[in-house]
Amino acid sequence: MYPDSIKSLIESFKFLPGIGEKTAERLAFSVLDLEEEQAEFFAESINDVKKSIHKCAICNTLTENEKCFVCMDESRDSKLLCVVEDTKNVFLFEKLGMFHGKYHVLEGLISPLDGINPEDIGLDKLIDRITNEQFKEIIFAFKPSIEGETTSLYIKRILDGLDVKTTRLASGVPIGADMEYVDSLTLERALNDRKEIE
Repeated sequence: MYPDSIKSLIESFKFLPGIGEKTAERLAFSVLDLEEEQAEFFAESINDVKKSIHKCAICNTLTENEKCFVCMDESRDSKLLCVVEDTKNVFLFEKLGMFHGKYHVLEGLISPLDGINPEDIGLDKLIDRITNEQFKEIIFAFKPSIEGETTSLYIKRILDGLDVKTTRLASGVPIGADMEYVDSLTLERALNDRKEIE
């Protein structure tokens, strides 16, 4: 019943997570209500982000440059590395403004049930970095889940021969919670009360 261009726009919005048919229709009609300049800005922003954003050569955080803003910042604590599963978590910690070390973003978490094995999440790059940059502490900031626990223990086993302390976020972050939805106070407590992995 919709003209083809509106149908295409509705289908495009459905590519986004959590967007069903009704929400996609509402968003499509919202685009029609935008001023022409706003619609052009919206379209250009989507194109720009797809063309300009890529992974940092050092830590895998999303950036427009060869190195991300954290890797270029020489004032960061170069002995402290926070390992996360997703770039969104880097921005989450940075919004808190209380972590002053470096980051490394994996390409997910180990999950054999989903066919994701250790070689699938970019561990070689992480291990090379830990070895070459001589960090004193590695913080695993994964969601509290079986996958997070498996990934932490697997990396710790690889690092056992190195002179590096491994810690994880303390309790306070509920089991099964998506890091993205944990409130800042809970996340701050978890970061401050991190424990060494035995």
